[in-house]
Amino acid sequence: MDMAWLEVFRTAARLGSFTAAGEQLGFTQSAISRQISTLEAEFGVPLFDRLARGVRLTEHGQALLPHAEAMLGRLDGTRRELAALTQLAAGHLRLGAFDSANAALVPAALAAFRAAHPGIALTLTEGLSVQLLELLAEGAIDLAVVAAYPQHPYDAEQFELHRIADDPVLVALPRGHRLARRRRLRLADLAEEPWIAAGRRIETTLLAACARSGFQPRVEYEVAGWTAKLGLVAAGLGITLIPSLAARAARPDLVLVPLHPDDTPVRHVHAATRRGRRPAPAVTAFLPHLRAATTTPPG
Repeated sequence: MDMAWLEVFRTAARLGSFTAAGEQLGFTQSAISRQISTLEAEFGVPLFDRLARGVRLTEHGQALLPHAEAMLGRLDGTRRELAALTQLAAGHLRLGAFDSANAALVPAALAAFRAAHPGIALTLTEGLSVQLLELLAEGAIDLAVVAAYPQHPYDAEQFELHRIADDPVLVALPRGHRLARRRRLRLADLAEEPWIAAGRRIETTLLAACARSGFQPRVEYEVAGWTAKLGLVAAGLGITLIPSLAARAARPDLVLVPLHPDDTPVRHVHAATRRGRRPAPAVTAFLPHLRAATTTPPG
Protein backbone atom coordinates (compact mmCIF):
# COMPACT_ATOMS: atom_id res chain seq x y z
CA MET A 1 0.00 0.00 0.00
CA ASP A 2 1.28 3.45 -0.95
CA MET A 3 1.44 5.77 2.06
CA ALA A 4 0.55 8.64 -0.29
CA TRP A 5 -2.93 7.15 -0.60
CA LEU A 6 -3.39 7.56 3.16
CA GLU A 7 -2.38 11.22 2.90
CA VAL A 8 -4.96 11.71 0.16
CA PHE A 9 -7.56 9.89 2.28
CA ARG A 10 -6.79 11.97 5.37
CA THR A 11 -6.90 15.25 3.47
CA ALA A 12 -10.19 14.41 1.75
CA ALA A 13 -11.68 13.33 5.07
CA ARG A 14 -10.66 16.61 6.75
CA LEU A 15 -11.91 18.82 3.90
CA GLY A 16 -14.98 16.76 2.93
CA SER A 17 -14.18 17.27 -0.74
CA PHE A 18 -12.06 15.54 -3.38
CA THR A 19 -11.79 18.83 -5.25
CA ALA A 20 -10.51 20.72 -2.18
CA ALA A 21 -8.12 17.85 -1.37
CA GLY A 22 -6.75 18.00 -4.92
CA GLU A 23 -6.20 21.75 -4.67
CA GLN A 24 -4.31 21.35 -1.39
CA LEU A 25 -2.19 18.41 -2.55
CA GLY A 26 -1.62 19.57 -6.13
CA PHE A 27 -3.74 16.90 -7.87
CA THR A 28 -6.80 17.06 -10.06
CA GLN A 29 -10.16 16.00 -8.64
CA SER A 30 -10.12 12.93 -10.89
CA ALA A 31 -6.64 11.93 -9.64
CA ILE A 32 -7.84 12.15 -6.03
CA SER A 33 -10.89 10.08 -6.90
CA ARG A 34 -8.75 7.38 -8.54
CA GLN A 35 -6.41 7.14 -5.53
CA ILE A 36 -9.34 6.86 -3.12
CA SER A 37 -10.87 4.15 -5.31
CA THR A 38 -7.55 2.30 -5.31
CA LEU A 39 -7.40 2.52 -1.50
CA GLU A 40 -10.97 1.25 -1.23
CA ALA A 41 -10.06 -1.67 -3.49
CA GLU A 42 -7.01 -2.35 -1.28
CA PHE A 43 -9.17 -2.65 1.85
CA GLY A 44 -12.22 -4.04 0.08
CA VAL A 45 -14.60 -1.56 1.71
CA PRO A 46 -16.12 1.82 0.77
CA LEU A 47 -14.47 4.69 2.60
CA PHE A 48 -16.53 7.65 1.36
CA ASP A 49 -20.10 8.35 0.39
CA ARG A 50 -20.03 10.46 -2.76
CA LEU A 51 -22.57 13.27 -2.27
CA ALA A 52 -23.95 15.93 -4.57
CA ARG A 53 -21.65 18.39 -2.84
CA GLY A 54 -18.52 16.84 -1.42
CA VAL A 55 -17.91 13.49 0.28
CA ARG A 56 -18.56 12.01 3.69
CA LEU A 57 -16.76 9.20 5.51
CA THR A 58 -18.52 5.87 5.73
CA GLU A 59 -18.37 3.85 8.93
CA HIS A 60 -15.37 2.01 7.49
CA GLY A 61 -13.77 5.34 6.64
CA GLN A 62 -14.32 6.63 10.17
CA ALA A 63 -12.65 3.50 11.53
CA LEU A 64 -9.67 3.93 9.19
CA LEU A 65 -9.08 7.63 9.86
CA PRO A 66 -7.37 7.42 13.29
CA HIS A 67 -5.15 4.57 12.05
CA ALA A 68 -4.21 6.55 8.94
CA GLU A 69 -3.36 9.59 11.06
CA ALA A 70 -1.26 7.45 13.41
CA MET A 71 0.68 5.85 10.55
CA LEU A 72 1.24 9.19 8.84
CA GLY A 73 2.31 10.69 12.16
CA ARG A 74 4.88 7.94 12.64
CA LEU A 75 6.12 8.47 9.09
CA ASP A 76 6.47 12.21 9.71
CA GLY A 77 8.34 11.48 12.95
CA THR A 78 10.67 9.11 11.13
CA ARG A 79 11.37 11.71 8.48
CA ARG A 80 12.13 14.32 11.12
CA GLU A 81 14.47 11.94 12.95
CA LEU A 82 16.34 11.03 9.77
CA ALA A 83 16.61 14.70 8.82
CA ALA A 84 17.95 15.52 12.29
CA LEU A 85 20.69 12.90 11.86
CA THR A 86 21.60 14.23 8.42
CA GLN A 87 21.60 17.84 9.61
CA LEU A 88 23.54 16.94 12.80
CA ALA A 89 20.74 18.17 15.02
CA ALA A 90 20.68 14.75 16.72
CA GLY A 91 22.67 11.53 16.82
CA HIS A 92 25.75 10.31 18.64
CA LEU A 93 29.50 10.05 18.17
CA ARG A 94 31.39 7.33 20.03
CA LEU A 95 35.04 8.25 19.87
CA GLY A 96 38.12 6.35 20.97
CA ALA A 97 41.60 7.85 21.30
CA PHE A 98 45.04 6.96 22.67
CA ASP A 99 46.28 8.70 25.80
CA SER A 100 48.56 11.41 24.41
CA ALA A 101 45.94 12.40 21.82
CA ASN A 102 43.66 13.03 24.78
CA ALA A 103 46.13 15.51 26.27
CA ALA A 104 45.06 18.35 23.96
CA LEU A 105 44.26 17.27 20.39
CA VAL A 106 41.02 15.38 21.02
CA PRO A 107 39.69 17.75 23.71
CA ALA A 108 40.17 20.72 21.36
CA ALA A 109 38.38 18.89 18.54
CA LEU A 110 35.54 17.76 20.82
CA ALA A 111 35.02 21.26 22.20
CA ALA A 112 34.82 22.77 18.70
CA PHE A 113 32.51 19.99 17.49
CA ARG A 114 30.18 20.32 20.48
CA ALA A 115 29.96 24.08 19.96
CA ALA A 116 29.02 23.54 16.31
CA HIS A 117 26.67 20.59 16.89
CA PRO A 118 25.28 20.65 20.45
CA GLY A 119 22.59 18.09 19.62
CA ILE A 120 25.11 15.27 19.12
CA ALA A 121 25.72 13.03 22.15
CA LEU A 122 29.47 12.45 22.63
CA THR A 123 31.35 9.65 24.39
CA LEU A 124 35.11 9.16 24.65
CA THR A 125 36.97 5.90 25.30
CA GLU A 126 40.71 5.87 25.99
CA GLY A 127 42.95 2.93 25.21
CA LEU A 128 45.94 1.65 23.29
CA SER A 129 45.66 2.04 19.55
CA VAL A 130 45.41 -1.71 18.98
CA GLN A 131 42.62 -1.99 21.53
CA LEU A 132 40.75 0.89 19.96
CA LEU A 133 40.88 -0.75 16.55
CA GLU A 134 39.42 -3.91 18.08
CA LEU A 135 36.55 -1.85 19.51
CA LEU A 136 36.08 -0.21 16.12
CA ALA A 137 35.95 -3.58 14.37
CA GLU A 138 33.33 -4.77 16.89
CA GLY A 139 31.19 -1.69 16.32
CA ALA A 140 31.62 -0.50 19.91
CA ILE A 141 32.95 2.89 18.76
CA ASP A 142 32.41 4.89 15.56
CA LEU A 143 35.85 6.49 15.16
CA ALA A 144 39.29 5.67 16.56
CA VAL A 145 42.16 8.14 16.83
CA VAL A 146 45.23 5.90 16.67
CA ALA A 147 48.99 6.23 16.24
CA ALA A 148 51.34 4.03 14.26
CA TYR A 149 54.98 4.10 13.26
CA PRO A 150 55.73 3.71 9.54
CA GLN A 151 57.38 0.33 10.12
CA HIS A 152 54.26 -1.00 11.86
CA PRO A 153 51.25 0.04 9.73
CA TYR A 154 47.68 -1.01 10.46
CA ASP A 155 45.42 -3.19 8.33
CA ALA A 156 44.31 -0.85 5.56
CA GLU A 157 41.97 -3.51 4.17
CA GLN A 158 39.90 -3.58 7.34
CA PHE A 159 40.15 0.10 8.29
CA GLU A 160 39.91 3.39 6.44
CA LEU A 161 42.82 5.44 7.77
CA HIS A 162 42.56 9.24 7.54
CA ARG A 163 46.00 10.79 8.12
CA ILE A 164 45.60 13.56 10.70
CA ALA A 165 49.12 14.55 11.72
CA ASP A 166 52.71 13.52 12.23
CA ASP A 167 53.79 13.30 15.86
CA PRO A 168 57.57 13.66 16.37
CA VAL A 169 59.11 12.76 19.70
CA LEU A 170 60.84 15.29 22.00
CA VAL A 171 63.15 14.88 24.99
CA ALA A 172 61.71 16.01 28.35
CA LEU A 173 64.34 17.37 30.74
CA PRO A 174 64.18 19.12 34.12
CA ARG A 175 64.81 22.86 33.79
CA GLY A 176 68.15 22.65 35.58
CA HIS A 177 69.53 19.85 33.39
CA ARG A 178 72.95 20.43 31.81
CA LEU A 179 71.46 19.94 28.33
CA ALA A 180 68.29 21.95 28.85
CA ARG A 181 69.56 24.94 26.86
CA ARG A 182 70.38 22.95 23.74
CA ARG A 183 68.31 23.78 20.67
CA ARG A 184 68.54 20.18 19.48
CA LEU A 185 69.93 16.92 20.83
CA ARG A 186 71.28 13.64 19.53
CA LEU A 187 70.16 10.55 21.39
CA ALA A 188 73.82 9.58 21.81
CA ASP A 189 74.22 12.71 23.96
CA LEU A 190 71.83 11.06 26.44
CA ALA A 191 73.41 7.61 26.63
CA GLU A 192 74.53 7.99 30.26
CA GLU A 193 71.28 9.52 31.55
CA PRO A 194 68.79 7.70 33.80
CA TRP A 195 65.54 7.16 31.89
CA ILE A 196 61.86 6.99 32.76
CA ALA A 197 59.81 4.70 30.53
CA ALA A 198 56.60 2.70 30.38
CA GLY A 199 58.52 -0.56 30.60
CA ARG A 200 61.99 -2.03 30.80
CA ARG A 201 61.59 -3.89 27.52
CA ILE A 202 62.55 -0.89 25.45
CA GLU A 203 61.54 -2.46 22.15
CA THR A 204 57.92 -1.91 23.16
CA THR A 205 58.46 1.73 24.20
CA LEU A 206 59.62 4.98 22.63
CA LEU A 207 63.12 4.15 23.90
CA ALA A 208 63.53 1.66 21.08
CA ALA A 209 65.00 4.66 19.24
CA CYS A 210 67.93 4.59 21.70
CA ALA A 211 68.87 1.08 20.63
CA ARG A 212 68.84 2.23 17.02
CA SER A 213 71.25 4.99 18.08
CA GLY A 214 73.68 2.44 19.47
CA PHE A 215 73.09 2.29 23.23
CA GLN A 216 70.92 0.53 25.78
CA PRO A 217 69.17 3.13 27.96
CA ARG A 218 69.25 2.64 31.72
CA VAL A 219 65.58 2.69 32.81
CA GLU A 220 65.52 4.03 36.36
CA TYR A 221 61.73 4.24 36.81
CA GLU A 222 58.98 2.31 35.11
CA VAL A 223 55.63 4.17 35.00
CA ALA A 224 52.88 4.18 32.39
CA GLY A 225 51.06 7.49 32.77
CA TRP A 226 52.37 10.78 31.39
CA THR A 227 51.51 12.64 34.58
CA ALA A 228 53.79 10.35 36.59
CA LYS A 229 56.54 10.33 33.96
CA LEU A 230 56.71 14.10 33.74
CA GLY A 231 56.49 14.44 37.52
CA LEU A 232 59.57 12.26 37.90
CA VAL A 233 61.40 14.27 35.23
CA ALA A 234 60.51 17.56 36.93
CA ALA A 235 61.89 16.17 40.21
CA GLY A 236 65.24 15.53 38.52
CA LEU A 237 64.97 11.74 38.72
CA GLY A 238 65.50 11.05 35.03
CA ILE A 239 64.57 12.05 31.51
CA THR A 240 62.04 10.67 29.07
CA LEU A 241 60.86 10.84 25.48
CA ILE A 242 57.49 12.44 24.96
CA PRO A 243 55.37 12.67 21.79
CA SER A 244 54.57 16.18 20.62
CA LEU A 245 50.87 15.58 21.24
CA ALA A 246 51.47 14.82 24.91
CA ALA A 247 53.86 17.77 25.12
CA ARG A 248 50.91 20.13 24.64
CA ALA A 249 49.91 19.38 28.20
CA ALA A 250 53.45 19.37 29.65
CA ARG A 251 54.05 21.13 32.95
CA PRO A 252 55.93 24.47 33.01
CA ASP A 253 58.89 23.21 35.08
CA LEU A 254 60.12 21.05 32.21
CA VAL A 255 62.11 21.76 29.08
CA LEU A 256 61.20 19.95 25.86
CA VAL A 257 64.05 19.71 23.37
CA PRO A 258 63.70 18.44 19.78
CA LEU A 259 65.89 15.60 18.57
CA HIS A 260 68.05 15.58 15.47
CA PRO A 261 65.92 14.46 12.47
CA ASP A 262 68.03 11.31 12.10
CA ASP A 263 67.19 10.30 15.67
CA THR A 264 63.55 11.43 15.87
CA PRO A 265 60.91 8.69 15.93
CA VAL A 266 57.85 10.05 14.13
CA ARG A 267 54.55 8.31 14.45
CA HIS A 268 51.55 8.97 12.23
CA VAL A 269 48.24 9.89 13.80
CA HIS A 270 45.20 8.54 11.99
CA ALA A 271 41.45 8.73 12.42
CA ALA A 272 40.26 5.22 11.64
CA THR A 273 36.82 4.10 10.47
CA ARG A 274 35.61 0.69 9.36
CA ARG A 275 36.20 0.12 5.68
CA GLY A 276 33.13 -0.86 3.68
CA ARG A 277 30.68 0.86 6.05
CA ARG A 278 29.29 4.30 5.42
CA PRO A 279 30.28 6.50 8.37
CA ALA A 280 27.58 8.30 10.31
CA PRO A 281 27.14 12.01 9.51
CA ALA A 282 28.62 12.91 12.91
CA VAL A 283 31.81 10.99 12.10
CA THR A 284 32.25 12.77 8.78
CA ALA A 285 31.60 16.15 10.43
CA PHE A 286 34.10 15.48 13.25
CA LEU A 287 37.12 14.88 11.00
CA PRO A 288 37.61 18.55 9.96
CA HIS A 289 37.54 19.58 13.64
CA LEU A 290 40.17 16.95 14.40
CA ARG A 291 42.42 18.21 11.60
CA ALA A 292 41.91 21.81 12.67
CA ALA A 293 42.90 20.93 16.24
CA THR A 294 46.36 19.83 15.05
CA THR A 295 47.18 23.49 14.39
CA THR A 296 46.08 24.65 17.85
CA PRO A 297 49.16 26.01 19.68
CA PRO A 298 50.21 24.13 22.84
CA GLY A 299 48.70 25.49 26.04
